Amino acid sequence: MKPSIKTITVRTLVSFLLVLAVIMLIITGLNFRALSKQALEDQALSYAELVRAGLTAHMKADIMDKRDYFLEEIQQLHQINRLTVIRSNEVSDQFGLGRAIEHEVDNVDAIARRAFETMEPVFVLTEFSYNPTIRAIVPYIASPVGSLNCLACHNVTEGTVLGAVDIEMDASKYRNHSLMVIAGMLVVSFVFMILILINTRRTIQRHVQGPLDTLIDKAMDAYVKKEPVSPDQFATAEFSNVANEINLFNSKIIAHQDLLQQKNNELIALNDEIEKTLRETVFTMGVIEEQRSKETSNHTQRVSLYSQLLARKLGLSDQDIDLIAAAAPLHDLGKIGIPDSILLKPGRLTDEEHEIMKNHTRIGYTMLSHSERDILKSGAIIALQHHEKWDGSGYPQGLKGEAIHIYGRIIALADVFDALAFRRVYKEAWEPARVISWIKEQRGKHFDPTLVDIFLENQDEITDIMKHYPADL
Repeated sequence: MKPSIKTITVRTLVSFLLVLAVIMLIITGLNFRALSKQALEDQALSYAELVRAGLTAHMKADIMDKRDYFLEEIQQLHQINRLTVIRSNEVSDQFGLGRAIEHEVDNVDAIARRAFETMEPVFVLTEFSYNPTIRAIVPYIASPVGSLNCLACHNVTEGTVLGAVDIEMDASKYRNHSLMVIAGMLVVSFVFMILILINTRRTIQRHVQGPLDTLIDKAMDAYVKKEPVSPDQFATAEFSNVANEINLFNSKIIAHQDLLQQKNNELIALNDEIEKTLRETVFTMGVIEEQRSKETSNHTQRVSLYSQLLARKLGLSDQDIDLIAAAAPLHDLGKIGIPDSILLKPGRLTDEEHEIMKNHTRIGYTMLSHSERDILKSGAIIALQHHEKWDGSGYPQGLKGEAIHIYGRIIALADVFDALAFRRVYKEAWEPARVISWIKEQRGKHFDPTLVDIFLENQDEITDIMKHYPADL
């Protein structure tokens, strides 16, 4: 099942917002980390300046032997894990070894020595641990500038690193604050994303899906009722344009439909005329055969009506009823191929003549079976099988029971009844009672038992047909 416009839009928007949120979080996180790191570094520099100011004050007060107490007090400040003063070799050479809290530069690690080499503060942030810290090594550079002239006390050249403050500070507060800020941003981003999705779904429903459903319904109504879709009912230009296009398309369709309907009506009329002509031709062929055979007049008409009556009472479909009535006149069409000497012989036929006469079934079938028209195909079946008998003693194929097509069984009863009930060149008409008695005797022998029962039950209608189409002979 294909996704809806709403689903596709939401999926695309979610993907875009997720990527955007990740990028923003990364950028914000990096910037916030940089700011937090800068804040830590600035605080470490402040503590280093505080230490420098304290040591200088002790130096001026000539109480340098009390500096241990000062450094230990500074170390008690919040967030300071460790504080050490690193003395340069020049200071140690001039003033001797320092206190216990002071280290010589030769005894410190490579990171601390780097500050002496570069004469720049060195910062090391350990943030990916349970207790994050930042270590700052801030060097003191000898300079005559300012109120404190280092060169006045130290026998060194300008720019010499006199020492450094090695401070390790607790960074948990900054790490936790960063995590809280990032978590807050995640929550805000998530809420913002949800609001965007909700608003997008509403917008799509209001301005896309809803108008689209309305447009489809209106387009169907416009097609059925042949009325234009009003573009003013849509809020967006796109749907108004589509409505105008639908109106243009519908106008073309309606114009073509009218032309098509006209042509279709003409075709139906032509087909009806062809069908009518075919039926009249078929009936005329039956009448021609009837006239040539010197059969009782209206024989073709009566057999057709008997057959239609029997088919209807038997419960056949309307199509079968119509076909058997239309094709019945062709049942004896094959007699056209029988010589007049046999066809018109007033007396009883010899066995040899009878065999020739029986060929009229195959002749009629051959004449009609090539056609694809339903009436002529039905006529071919009737022509071939109307002399078959229920018990299998008929001709030309000796079919038995329901192996005989229902058309053949119906015409067999209708044709024989009419032949007996009316005068022929080779016989006089039988009395009605004799005809009925003989047909009863042939029930299950010559004729289909069911058809015989129907025939006997509807004698009044059979008689009406005979009266309406009497014989002239």
